[in-house]
Amino acid sequence: MQEYKLYIDGQFCDAEGGKTADSINPATEQPWARIARASRADTQRAIAAARKAFDEGPWPRMSQADRAKILNQMAAGLEAKSQEIAAIETQDSGGTIRKTAGDMMFGAAQLKYFAEMAEKLPLMEEIHVPQFPAQSKNYLQREAIGVCGQIIPWNFPLMMAVWKLGPALATGNTVVLKPATDTPCSALELAKIIDQTDLPKGVVNVIHGSGAECGEEICTSPMVDKVAFTGSTEVGRRIQQLAASTIKKVTLELGGKSANIILDDADLDMAIDGSLFGCFFHQGQACESGTRLFVSEAKHDEIVARLVARTKTLTIGDPLDFNSAQGPLISARQRETVLGYIKSGVDEGAKIAVGGKRPEGLATGYYVEPTILTNVRNNMKVAQEEIFGPVLVVIKYKNIDDAIKMANDSIYGLGGAVWSKDKEKATVVAKQMRTGTVWINDYHLLSVAAPFGGYKQSGIGREFGMEGILEYTEVKHIHVDQVDNRAAKFWYGALFGAGSRRCGHAASADSIAFRSEGRHRVFPRAALAKRRRAREESACASRRRHARSTSSARYAPDAPMTRSRSSSARGAVRGPRRISSPTTRVRRSTSRSVRSEASTSSPMRTCGGCTVRARS
Repeated sequence: MQEYKLYIDGQFCDAEGGKTADSINPATEQPWARIARASRADTQRAIAAARKAFDEGPWPRMSQADRAKILNQMAAGLEAKSQEIAAIETQDSGGTIRKTAGDMMFGAAQLKYFAEMAEKLPLMEEIHVPQFPAQSKNYLQREAIGVCGQIIPWNFPLMMAVWKLGPALATGNTVVLKPATDTPCSALELAKIIDQTDLPKGVVNVIHGSGAECGEEICTSPMVDKVAFTGSTEVGRRIQQLAASTIKKVTLELGGKSANIILDDADLDMAIDGSLFGCFFHQGQACESGTRLFVSEAKHDEIVARLVARTKTLTIGDPLDFNSAQGPLISARQRETVLGYIKSGVDEGAKIAVGGKRPEGLATGYYVEPTILTNVRNNMKVAQEEIFGPVLVVIKYKNIDDAIKMANDSIYGLGGAVWSKDKEKATVVAKQMRTGTVWINDYHLLSVAAPFGGYKQSGIGREFGMEGILEYTEVKHIHVDQVDNRAAKFWYGALFGAGSRRCGHAASADSIAFRSEGRHRVFPRAALAKRRRAREESACASRRRHARSTSSARYAPDAPMTRSRSSSARGAVRGPRRISSPTTRVRRSTSRSVRSEASTSSPMRTCGGCTVRARS
């Protein structure tokens, strides 16, 4: 029997009190490995190690290139041990060797992607903002969040560990990873690989224990800055409640009841196999599986007959045998849950087209036959709740609008698909589906470069792509002032008053203060000189016109001429003043006093690239 220890602060260690738990092989129902079982105290030790590594260690301060180098070391280590870990995961989870071997390949490739992105992340970039009221340069800085608690499920143990560790490490965070209690061995094998890299100790910690102890400690500890969880919606709600006590950032990838729509013009050879792959891959234990299949009334009987015939060709058996298409479910508990849902569907009027029971000839192992239910209404329990097993429900639709309406009639929104030879039409349908990922003429193919996550109660946030990586960063705005003198910062008057500029702050030669229409504005030297020349020319023209004038009779004696504040630069005049409110008179008076000060001050001079008038 294999044995595994906890990985805390760069060391493999026993749990408090020497506690252990056995891993059960779902195909044999026998224990095959023994794992140290962490307590709350062990979890606290792991969190403290991650906290110290972030606050005091070199990892968050390493260059992006150095972090990429270590991620590539992890990828190389996984490639070297891929066959060994694939067999371990098959025994631990019941996934067929066909699946787990592929998971190792994809896991290594994904680590390489995160290594590449670690160097490309825009951790500091200039952003452009309006240059009023002040000139400034502005930067957006992205920083690691800190300590990340990561809780992963049992259906894709190695892949989920990579999906969580990759972006967290690429951005400089430290991690406490808690794999599912049923399937901890793949993550602990990955810890062995990590231990052989140049990753500083304490950056990654892997513990195995219950959600009630380890999971809740991760979610409530004030030393943890972010929680990332993949699992059921029910547990996701609980994690969100617990994390709220310390206002942690939370990302949740939760359950699904994804809709798969076959349009009448679909290539049925592709759509039949694709729909079965969408539902029965890994025994239906994938959160975005296409478990609701919508077919038109006209095509229903033909499609169901072909689905049944194709399903009967699937081989159920030992997951370590490459000939097996279907292996066991994760546990006896999950097997009974799935059989219970099948019974519920039949009780509500559904009919079993194929499967529906434990397979004959396999008395040992947590197996359930691939099952197709027909005569299903969209409001049935089997059509609304996540079963997480090899159960496909077929639902008739009258027209495309009817199919879209039923597809969206769910609390979930994680995945979905549309099958059609007309890809433009399929895209129109896909756009109307309220779900995070929609495949057209395919299923399950997730790209590490494209965001993955759910609408509605299927989750919060995204994994993969730049969006998923940035979930592990904080965003800081840095404002760099470019005014560089106190006198021009008129907004300080909101606290000190309109005349505060002169109180202990005589304007210096490099000040640039100009008031127009009650607002301070800042002008560069060339623009200010141009305005001055325009005023002088306008004033000369006005004097010449006045000299030629023989009378000012057009101006009433009780209405003296005044320059319009908005046109003073052009020397324009206006007629009788309008009566203004007391508030307006005060504002205008203040504006005139500021201009008067400027006009009686010392001559204009230049400094720092700007034209200014310095006070005597």
